[in-house]
Parts: sequence; C-alpha cells; structure tokens
Amino acid sequence: MKISKEENSATLIARIKRLESLNTLSKHECIVQGVLDAIDANELEVHSSLPSVNNMIHYLGYARETFSKAYRDLIAHGVVESKNRKGYFVVSNNTQMKQKVAVVLYAYDTFQDTLVSELRANLPEEVSIDLFFHHNNMETFEDIFNRIQGKYTVYIVAPIENKASVQLLRSISPSKLLIIDRLLDLGDEYSYIAQEFEDSTYKVFEQLYPKIKKYKEIIFYFREKTAEPNEIKNAFLKFLDKYQIKGHIEKQYKPGNLEKDTLYFTIHNPELYLMLKDILQKKWRLGKDLGILSHNDDVIKEIISGGITTFSTSFHTIAQEAAKFVSQRVPVKMIVPTELVDRKSL
Repeated sequence: MKISKEENSATLIARIKRLESLNTLSKHECIVQGVLDAIDANELEVHSSLPSVNNMIHYLGYARETFSKAYRDLIAHGVVESKNRKGYFVVSNNTQMKQKVAVVLYAYDTFQDTLVSELRANLPEEVSIDLFFHHNNMETFEDIFNRIQGKYTVYIVAPIENKASVQLLRSISPSKLLIIDRLLDLGDEYSYIAQEFEDSTYKVFEQLYPKIKKYKEIIFYFREKTAEPNEIKNAFLKFLDKYQIKGHIEKQYKPGNLEKDTLYFTIHNPELYLMLKDILQKKWRLGKDLGILSHNDDVIKEIISGGITTFSTSFHTIAQEAAKFVSQRVPVKMIVPTELVDRKSL
C-alpha cells in the first residue's frame, strides 16, 4: 500500500525528534541523519517528497537556515533534489556515500584484535572504523551509545545481554546494525553473527574426556557477573555431573597455587599467563605433570609453552562475514561453529 505524503512527513519528523533527544547531534545533523535513516528503512522511497521547510519549522521549531543547510547537504549527498516550486524529493536510495563503522566490543584482547584487523583487511581503505569497549558495564555502554548514535553508517556491536541494551539497540535501523559474538534477540529483522556457548562447550569436554579423566581434578576459574558467558559454566557443571569428574569453580587463580595431576581451565588470558609463568618456575611439564585448557584461540597460544589446547569460534569468519554486511547490507543470521584445537597442554 502506498504511503501518503502526510504519513511520510509524520514518520520523518518522529525520527528526527528521536535523534534530537539523544543530545549528541546538532539540529542540522539530526535532519540529515533522520532523512538518511528513513531512506534506509524504506520509509522514504525514491520520488517521495520531503516536508517543506515551512512545515519542518512548524513541527520542529528549528531556524529556517538549519533546514536549508540540511537539505543542501542531502542534495550534495546525491539522495535529494530540489525541483523548482515543487519542493524536495528523494532521487536515490544510495545513502552510503562514505562508510563510517562503529565497532563496540567487550574489552581489548588478542582475539578481539584479530577480529578488528580482519575486518579492516576485508573492507575498502576509504571505510573508516572506530573502536569502542564497554567492559560489560551498562553505564559505559549507554555512554558510548549516546555519543555515537546517528554518527555512523553501520554499527557492529557485541551486546550486553539485558533489556536496557535491547531497547537502545532497537533504536538503530536493522539495515545499520549487526550483532556479533553474543546472540541477543532484537527481532527477526535484525542481523547477527554469533557464537553458541553451552552445547558447543559441552561437546568439547566430551571430546577431551579421554585426556581429562587422567587428572585427579579439574578447576575452572570463572568470574560471575562479567563478560564471561554463563553458558560455559553451565556446560562445565553438566559435564562434571554426567561423567562423575571431580572438579569445582574458583573465582580467580592465585599465583603459586598450582598442583600436580590437576587440569586448569580458564577463559581469562592474563590468568593463563600467570599459570604458565608458575609452571616454568617449578620446571613442571605441561601436559604431563598438569594440564591447561583455555578458551578463545590466538597465535600466541599456538606457540607458547609448546601449544595450549583451546576451543574457540573463528573470529576471522566473524570479521569476514561482518565485512560483507558492511559492504552489501544483506541481512545475515549466522552461528559460527566452535572448534577444538588439541595441543600439548592437555
């Protein structure tokens, strides 16, 4: 059904008001971004007319020159034309004149560096990428969001899993938002490239059972209420119960507390390096005197101490598929498989 001119105007004005409420954009930027977002969302189609400057002044109260400047910028973008005495019209749906990508991640780590480096390698040089870290802190996430909303053509976000995060992210057009790493349900129209943690982790433990059972105990270092996935903890406890393996969870590794014939499992890389340092000082043999299992593979774990056994998704794959989303804007729903890399540390 064809959308009326009045509906077009009401929808566009509502978008501009939402952007205005963020207090991060100038009035001129709110108008420009509102029009571009409406085009991306197919709320304004090619040949649709934009509200007149007089109507915009009436509903939004901005200065006439603010609207005139915004419309001139849209004309310069090549998406709007002024037709003598008839007003302003959408002439192109190509809003991606210059790609600017915001990547919002949990925290810096070597595997995150792999993701960002691979993303850059798979995008044209003219695409700019800005990197932000929220550290699984909702206040930090909201602060980042309020600073970047409306200023980027694409948002690639590793989300915090709560209702407030969902509400913020749903204010971004589905064509501009890609959820990565953790799967957060924003609705069928939104795209994601994510990991699955619980079933895949349990299957890894089952694969490693012949090696795990030689140790007298397995200790998992896990921090509650952090970015570390609870699903991994659930899989660990399920495995212990089903296979009657002795093991328990501790909050963090305390240097000097290693014991022989014990398997240590950590998600946290600095913790891993502390354990490896203690093993070197004790002159113990990794994979013989004790074992180590780590989450998220990287090149360091491939070479350090003869190789650390890991299980991990492919951050190269996530980055490559994310680059396709940025370039092509084709919706994607992908769970990237988790792979076991069995090395000498077990």
